[in-house]
Amino acid sequence: MKSTTGLPFLLRVGMEVAFVPPVTDLPRRARVSGITGATDTTARVLFEGIEDMSQAKALVGCHCLVRSELLDLESPAIGALSWIGLRVVDERFGDLGEVSDVLENPGQMLLEVVSSDRKSPLLIPLVDEFIVSADPFDARIVVSVPEGLLNL
Repeated sequence: MKSTTGLPFLLRVGMEVAFVPPVTDLPRRARVSGITGATDTTARVLFEGIEDMSQAKALVGCHCLVRSELLDLESPAIGALSWIGLRVVDERFGDLGEVSDVLENPGQMLLEVVSSDRKSPLLIPLVDEFIVSADPFDARIVVSVPEGLLNL
C-alpha cells in the first residue's frame, strides 16, 4: 500500500477500512491485522478476511478509506505534509502561484499551481529534479523548473 499524496502512511493495526471501488466477491470492509515493511509512505498491509494472494491482487488500485475520527487530524505530520495552499517559488523565475491540487497520474504526480497571472493552471511534475525544498511551516515550496515548462 502507499499513502495518499501529501500524507504520511496513516493505517494502523485494528483500523477498519472500506475498499473503494468495491471489488465483486470480496469484502467491502476489512480490519487491518498486520503491517510490515513500513516506510513514511508505503507498507505491506494484511487485512482480516483477505485470505490469499489472488484476493489481495484483486484489490490493487483500490483506495482504503478510514473514518476521519480514527485519525489525529491535528497531528503536525498530517498538517505539515499537505502541500495544497502553499506558495510555489522558482529559483530563477520567482513566484509561480499557489498549489491548488496534487494530481496523481499513472506516469507521475503533478503539482497544480494557480496564479492570477495565468489563465490555466501550471502543472509541475513532482520529481526530485524540480523540487528544491518544501517547507510547510514557511508555507512555500521552492522549485527549479526548466524554462520551457512555464511556456506550456
